[in-house]
Amino acid sequence: MGDVESVGVLEKKYSRRTFIKGVIATGASVSSAGYLFRGTSLLGATTAQTVTERMITLNINGQQRVVDVLPNETLAMTLRYKLNLTGTKLGCDRAECGACTVLIDDVNIYACTTLTHRVRDREVTTVEGLEGPNGELHPVQQAFVDELGPQCGFCTPGQVMSAVALLRSNPSPTREEARQAMAGNLCRCGAYNHYLNGVMRAASMREA
Repeated sequence: MGDVESVGVLEKKYSRRTFIKGVIATGASVSSAGYLFRGTSLLGATTAQTVTERMITLNINGQQRVVDVLPNETLAMTLRYKLNLTGTKLGCDRAECGACTVLIDDVNIYACTTLTHRVRDREVTTVEGLEGPNGELHPVQQAFVDELGPQCGFCTPGQVMSAVALLRSNPSPTREEARQAMAGNLCRCGAYNHYLNGVMRAASMREA
């Protein structure tokens, strides 16, 4: 009987819940230690090396911006939370919705899955970089307004950036070419034809 009671005590002491709690507590301790000693020689790296790797210069909207960037930080996070360029939206955060679209050397990419360290020698353009010298709208933005493209507006910056990329590479697209080029941007309001009309209007304005 004593053996059975001992087994019961052991099962209670080392239950699945207890085990999980222990794992969580251990993980939290390790994470805290890593945070406290980050960038020190305790982790085998000097402070100078860590600072050198994290402080980088980015070409954002024609300006050189110095920013502290973690090795695994995405461009969307850097733009929004380090540089306060909140026109770049975070939607799915997994390269599906296109709300975070920006231009890298005039090519539209998803900022949510692009590491910031990978673009330090590239030209990055966000929706804030499209305005004219006196704050006037870019022709694509104006065309979207004229065609009632924005509904809730959350996807609009990404839609704008994809349209700008298209018209810089193909100033006179067919409607089908424009549809294909804009396919990577989702609109929760379903205003796809409005945005497509806006692309075609912007293209006609450029031709005029």
